[in-house]
Amino acid sequence: MDSNKELELASDFVNNTNQCIFLTGKAGTGKTTFLHTLKKNSLKRLVVVAPTGVAAINAKGVTIHSFFQMPFGPILPDTDARNTSGFNKKFSKTKIDIIKSMDLLIIDEISMVRADVLDGIDKTLKRYRNRAKVFGGVQVLMIGDLQQLSPVIKDNEWQLLKSYYQTGYFFSSHAYQQCQATTIELKHIYRQENPKFIEILNEIRNNTLSQASADELNKRYIEDFRPDPKEGYIALTTHNNRAEHVNEAELNALKTKAHTYKAKVDGIFPEYVFPNQEEVKLKVGAQVMFIKNDSSPEKRYFNGKIGKVILLDKDEVVVKCPDDDYNIETTPETWENITYTLNADTKAIAEDSIGTFIQMPLRLAWAITIHKSQGLTFEKAIIDAQGAFAHGQTYVALSRCKSLEGLVLKNKINSGQIINDQQVTSFTKIAEAHQPDIHALQIARRIFQLDAIHEIFDFYEFLYPINRLLDIYYKNRVHIQGQLNVPLNTMKTAITNLLKINSGFKGQLNQICEEDSLPETNDNLQERFKRAIAYFKIETDMWIVGTLKNLKFATDNSAVEKDLTKNLDMIEDLLLVKLSYFNGFIQGFSANSFLELRANTVFLKKAKPKKPRTSVIDGTVNIELFELLRELRNQIAHDNDLIHYQIFTQKALYEICEMLPINRKQLLNINGFGKTRVEKYGTQILDVIRDYCDENDIEMEYSNEIQTYEKPNTPVKRGDSNNVSLEMFQSGKSISDIAEERELTETTIFSHLSTFVSSGEVRVIDLISKEKYDELSSMIPKLAFENLSDLKKQLDEKYSFNDIRVVIKALEKHA
Repeated sequence: MDSNKELELASDFVNNTNQCIFLTGKAGTGKTTFLHTLKKNSLKRLVVVAPTGVAAINAKGVTIHSFFQMPFGPILPDTDARNTSGFNKKFSKTKIDIIKSMDLLIIDEISMVRADVLDGIDKTLKRYRNRAKVFGGVQVLMIGDLQQLSPVIKDNEWQLLKSYYQTGYFFSSHAYQQCQATTIELKHIYRQENPKFIEILNEIRNNTLSQASADELNKRYIEDFRPDPKEGYIALTTHNNRAEHVNEAELNALKTKAHTYKAKVDGIFPEYVFPNQEEVKLKVGAQVMFIKNDSSPEKRYFNGKIGKVILLDKDEVVVKCPDDDYNIETTPETWENITYTLNADTKAIAEDSIGTFIQMPLRLAWAITIHKSQGLTFEKAIIDAQGAFAHGQTYVALSRCKSLEGLVLKNKINSGQIINDQQVTSFTKIAEAHQPDIHALQIARRIFQLDAIHEIFDFYEFLYPINRLLDIYYKNRVHIQGQLNVPLNTMKTAITNLLKINSGFKGQLNQICEEDSLPETNDNLQERFKRAIAYFKIETDMWIVGTLKNLKFATDNSAVEKDLTKNLDMIEDLLLVKLSYFNGFIQGFSANSFLELRANTVFLKKAKPKKPRTSVIDGTVNIELFELLRELRNQIAHDNDLIHYQIFTQKALYEICEMLPINRKQLLNINGFGKTRVEKYGTQILDVIRDYCDENDIEMEYSNEIQTYEKPNTPVKRGDSNNVSLEMFQSGKSISDIAEERELTETTIFSHLSTFVSSGEVRVIDLISKEKYDELSSMIPKLAFENLSDLKKQLDEKYSFNDIRVVIKALEKHA
């Protein structure tokens, strides 16, 4: 495509700003070519959608309804998308990640998009992006010509929508009115060259057809015109049944043998988006039209080229076109039905073919509907505009032709065939009267870059999860161990301070960056930016990273724990984004780097597994015992189908670890322990405490009472007890069998058997799975730790103290 200032301006606005754009232009001005060029060359992560299946296939995109999972009926603005039947149900994680990471949404054939559908797109983008910004902050490029085909709205649908919208067109949507879109009109017409014909088309387009132009146009009315079959005329009609009748009659009139080509359909390719008939019936002598651009390097044909079949073979159709000195050997072409996916390695938005339609790129072409002719170009055409019933039909039909000389009218054109919507005309005049220029582009680029810098340093999103955490804490402090309010208020104070600094910084940058310069090329601003990066990184590390790292809590209430963890994870995700920016912009700011980093931040949280939030509170003594008792509590709760705090509370757990009760009497003094609870669980609890104390050489004064816990009326020393468990294990009994028979916990039996790993009498993989052993034996030697509790903190929650202890014994054996 030749260069022109409107196309260059449109390309700059799309690639270098965040401005929403309505790209329009008369028929033949290269809108579709611009779309394909943009897809090929843009650095932005983009998705292409269109209102119909055929339009989506032609644009090499997907339909609006499939991508955004919308219902086909009206979408009322005052309904919640999540509660509307058929709207946005079951979005996949991949789809959500695509929406969150894309920079640009391209909507082709925007003239056919209803106002409520564009608002539905806005709702979805806000749901997964920024609720405070139109289209969720995504840049939207809308391509189309309002003077061509309009949206299809049934009468009963309009009865529902008219209370909300002035018209059914996209420009009446609430989202469009809020997005302050820049309109760029492509003015250079590539299809027609005759100035007089272009003037006539413009007058029809604007509903200002003069008598002189009408007279000139109607010279092309030829009564009872019978074209020479060799000339390749195609008839354009308003109704589908007229076109089908003409094609069928002409084909039947040929005396040659018919040959049928059946399409090959693979994967997912719904019938309603088939780009051609599933069975194409042809004869030698049939007039045909190519419906796809030639995919071969020779580029022998294009979408809309007319010719005649001169030879039919099993896998080939030979076509001769007027004015060509060569024959076209036509073989099946492939159309792809695509979906959008994410590249597993680069995380780039990728087009993934989910289905193919393989068929001859030909259809009978003695006649075609005006609707199906949109986007096509014809050398010679017969226009039947009688019965035109929709806005823009006459203009679309006439504008398909390259010249007046190649145009024949079946009926004279009068005002009755020129149907224009006055609201469209009014909107178009206003929009096209405010064409942006280079100065407007420079302002938009400057605003985009300044907004990007503000986003890099903006911590406003942190306030919601922090305030939510404080609210949960104050309402549930009786259920939470740990002073969460202290670190949370520390972070909140730091973030409030950073917000004030960023607000002032934004004002400074506006002053530093003059109107005629861009932030990325302004040396003074870049120096200021780099100092800000260093300052914000230090403050973030000190007051947020450090505080979050040391924040610990414990709670018995699973709902509270889930809510706390969810909001802490939210803070961590936001923090990862900020740190990515601070580390990525050390050398200075650039718009392209910002786009790349912003897109990649969506995937940062997936690359780093979440850490468990609940933990032992600092200052707790006997941390290992704490974990052992917590494991015991979970085991008892699971075995008896109880909630863990029904065994004993978190507060009681901390008190046990501090007081180390060694008999029933002392256990009764622990907060929350009554006779019933001690009777049910006391033996198991005290047994874990005793094993822990023996293991760690903590002196205890055993009474007869505590000795009888393990085996009533039979005092057993620890060494003897270990041997009893070993003998039973070697006889073939499982750990659970031994625990049940000896009235001890499985944890205790495990502890007994682990003492024999060093001697080789028990193998590690008899006690834990080989997978766990391989993982731990690989990880532990690489870690530095002071004690078992310190090591436990550095490992995944799935490894218990017993798992870790037994692997250490095995490693020591082989050292």
